[in-house]
Amino acid sequence: MIYRRGQKVLVQGITGKQGSFWAEKMMECGTEVVGGVNPKRAREVYLGVPIFSSAVEAARHVKCDVSVIFIPPALAKDAIIDAIDAGVGTIVTLTEHIPSHDVLEIFARLRSSNSRIVGPNTAGIVTPGEGFVGIMPGHNPNVFKPGSVGVISRSGSLGTLMCLNLTRAGHGQSAFIGIGGDPIIGTTSLDALMALDRDERTTSVVLVGEIGGSMEEAAAEYARSMRKPVCAFIAGRSSPPDKKMGHAGAIVSGGQGGYGPKRAALERAGVRVADTPMEIAAFLSELNAREYAQVARK
Repeated sequence: MIYRRGQKVLVQGITGKQGSFWAEKMMECGTEVVGGVNPKRAREVYLGVPIFSSAVEAARHVKCDVSVIFIPPALAKDAIIDAIDAGVGTIVTLTEHIPSHDVLEIFARLRSSNSRIVGPNTAGIVTPGEGFVGIMPGHNPNVFKPGSVGVISRSGSLGTLMCLNLTRAGHGQSAFIGIGGDPIIGTTSLDALMALDRDERTTSVVLVGEIGGSMEEAAAEYARSMRKPVCAFIAGRSSPPDKKMGHAGAIVSGGQGGYGPKRAALERAGVRVADTPMEIAAFLSELNAREYAQVARK
């Protein structure tokens, strides 16, 4: 789920308006796009790469480590299962509003494969200085710059804001993992936290969560055992009760998934929780200052 330079990317839906625009941005940023999928335009060359009738056909001709899905909700299930059947390792699923029954069918197929889904409803993954997959502004050096802070976010917009704040404060990012805002997703906060804990380039982690579900609580249990410091911001602190929120996963039901329990679980695990996104950069600066002081005393 962490993009690395040299990974080969397939764009399913590359000839559509969004697929075309973001494929070009990914290429400009250094992402190695090796082909696209559109059954009606197979054997054409578009944006300098070959178009295939399916991901399975693409995998017969080019290596595909990652596939990104720019496919409308009603057709997304078939496209994702096509990528699973092609043996693609990471399937970045941007599509939101995929019917729940389709998502369950996709996850059933996923169990018997070696593929991983990031999303649905993710904004993508970014490794500053190497490339990105999705619709994050990975090409914008004002937002992303290489560094050692790993960022996990359920929200693309909040994740962008967090990385912008970090960059302005001088904290570059080792990787950004947008896990998505749907209630059922393939890669959870815990999965992403474990990946960044194993990542040699990452020295600290920022977790951007939100109300709804229990992913932050599960991540907190793991964060308790980590040697890398973890800071968090949970969106929805002032959310009014009984109001529909932006993400399908941001549902507070029967007292489960509320802001208070999430913050309490993280703080019990030693995670410093910010009241606003702006505070996270200051927390990291304090951590760095403390580390420098410890080194100076030795």
